Amino acid sequence: MIESAARKLATELVNRRESINRELSRNGVRFGIYKNGEYHDRLFPYDPVPRIIESDEFDEMEAGLKQRVNALNAYLRDIYSDKHAIKDGIVPEEYVYTSAGYFPQVNGVTPPGGVFAHIAGEDLVQGQDGKWWVLEDNLRIPSGASYPLFARDIERRITPRLFRDVRVRDNRDYPRLLRKSMDFVSTEGIAVVLTPGRYNSAFFEHAYLAEKTGAALAFPEDLEVVDNKLFFLDYSGRRHRVGVVYRRLSDEYLDPFAFNPDSVIGVPGILSAYRAGNVAIVNAPGNGAADDKAIYYFVPAMIRYYLGEEPILQNAPTYMPMFEQDRKEVLGRLGELVIKDVAEAGGYGVVFGSSLDKAQREEMADRIKAEPRRFIAQEVIQFKDIDVVDPETGRMSPRKCDLRAFVVTGKNTHVWYSGLTRYSSVPGQMIVNSSQGGGFKDTWVLAKDSGVEHDSAPGSESINLLAQSRKHSLALVTASKADNLYWLGRYTERVFTTLNQFFPFYDRVMDTDVDAFRPFARALDLPEDFQDFDAFIHSFLYDEKNPDSVRSAIVCAFNNAVILRPELSSRLLQYVELAMSSIVEAADRAAFDEDIYKHRDIADNMLAFWGGVENSPVDSTLKSFIFVGKYLERVDLYTRFGYSMEELKAPLAKLANYIMPLNGLPVPQCFADGLRWLVGQLPSRGYADLADTLGTLLNDFNERICTNDLKDLGMLNAMNMDARRV
Repeated sequence: MIESAARKLATELVNRRESINRELSRNGVRFGIYKNGEYHDRLFPYDPVPRIIESDEFDEMEAGLKQRVNALNAYLRDIYSDKHAIKDGIVPEEYVYTSAGYFPQVNGVTPPGGVFAHIAGEDLVQGQDGKWWVLEDNLRIPSGASYPLFARDIERRITPRLFRDVRVRDNRDYPRLLRKSMDFVSTEGIAVVLTPGRYNSAFFEHAYLAEKTGAALAFPEDLEVVDNKLFFLDYSGRRHRVGVVYRRLSDEYLDPFAFNPDSVIGVPGILSAYRAGNVAIVNAPGNGAADDKAIYYFVPAMIRYYLGEEPILQNAPTYMPMFEQDRKEVLGRLGELVIKDVAEAGGYGVVFGSSLDKAQREEMADRIKAEPRRFIAQEVIQFKDIDVVDPETGRMSPRKCDLRAFVVTGKNTHVWYSGLTRYSSVPGQMIVNSSQGGGFKDTWVLAKDSGVEHDSAPGSESINLLAQSRKHSLALVTASKADNLYWLGRYTERVFTTLNQFFPFYDRVMDTDVDAFRPFARALDLPEDFQDFDAFIHSFLYDEKNPDSVRSAIVCAFNNAVILRPELSSRLLQYVELAMSSIVEAADRAAFDEDIYKHRDIADNMLAFWGGVENSPVDSTLKSFIFVGKYLERVDLYTRFGYSMEELKAPLAKLANYIMPLNGLPVPQCFADGLRWLVGQLPSRGYADLADTLGTLLNDFNERICTNDLKDLGMLNAMNMDARRV
């Protein structure tokens, strides 16, 4: 009964797939991919047909996953300390020390709380007979939990009544489980999510999990090690002690002092702070020693050795070319097996022997003979197909799918009541990795007849994520994010005011002649000698290669906003995302009247964004950073278009109002630089008196903002701006 109700709900979601994909799009649910050395930011393809796992089936899987991850944690504690597994012959010594993931730099280090693998991504497939097989253990930086987490939230809102009637285990506990694990191992200080940067393929997840857990999203340059302690640097240079880092970059790039000296995305000295026990790192450095594809072979033996139990979940049948008997098996059946390079990840380095011709098989055999430690071979498991809605035809198309289950370890070990189901982009293709262009599905774990289950019972230990999220205040804004906030204000204003000014001029051109548009071009320092008016307009509105185009301004606004997801929230960020979608659609339909309405939508999205920020619980100082940039840009544009002083009073008053909350605080360099440039431009535009008034803000950069005798034109005449980050 439960399963049939769930399948009815799934059918309903298929009918709502366009609505769900629209919501995913407006919230920027992305997973970037690299092709030919170039990064392509793309929406992560979502399919509305969920994978449904029955309650009893999941219970067995849950027990097996806990068992497996507990054994892997025990193995990591062992090989970085006493190495009993080597002495007792459980794992051959040469396999441990030749693993690319083994780092002697952390030998002898027990992480805070004794946990190595805080988040494990266990990749499983289900055979045609229904049996589950573990294909890989991912213990370094497994990604993907945010996608079904976000999708389920949308699914529930699209069909709330059906979700109320169907017993699907609640998956909203993941941020709480993650934060509990982080807090359990934290030393002294705040929690941060360390991202390598905006163009990492899983950056959406980094920012979203920072938002949901209340951790600060940090870039490598935001962190500093002093006296073997890790600190987060705010925009004024003040240090905030860090107790736990959820890092989302690989070991080899984590610390240029300890690992790869050429790394420019690491934090110098962070390993020393970790070794001293002054900061926890989630997941622990050196975990690659346990998720090496060759070490995978020994996990069943680890379970027996460390836990004294028989494995509940089975490995795919695997052969090790380092062992003579296995090597003979592999070389004799090369055309039947799948060969994996143990140093690769993300679906790379996987070769199906059946796809190789005779010469290629001979070449592969020679590589295996030359480097037997580098490869493993596995039987090809014919795992189940799951229906996917073909986006072109709308029809069901069977695709290969795997499941990444997430196991979170802190004081206890928990298996999340969901998972990332990934499907291949091509029918029949066996590789389903997101980095290979595949898409994702939600994973529904059915509850028992007793009702919907949560990971924790009412009244059990919990944390207040809302209270954590409110810690995203000015105190945790870095210098780069101060710039992002300021330029987000400027670019959103540039889009709004430029579009509002554009159409009156455009209407005059339609009524009279092209020359009526030249004053608009002159005001914005655009070329006035255009020969083809339509080409000029297309360039001004839609050309993404033209830095002065409206489209470029929207893209710049988005690039500043997307980094601020934890501070602003996904809800507010969606308005900038919608504006970017609208300008792309308008460009595609530029020859038709409908593009005019897209421009109206863009302006409305800017208004919704500003209103949302103003009425949100976002810290008032963060609001000031955005709106100071916004109103400086408005004064710049209004004076370009020759507005009267009476018309300038309102934006000047707003500028003053948003500067006032910063009283006594240091001001970012971008504020002072922007105001200095504007003051220098105003006399040539005929606003000498206004230049003098605004110039008083620049009188003394060595003093903080003061608010003495605020009056006149927005009360700006007695305020100073401090450009120093002190």
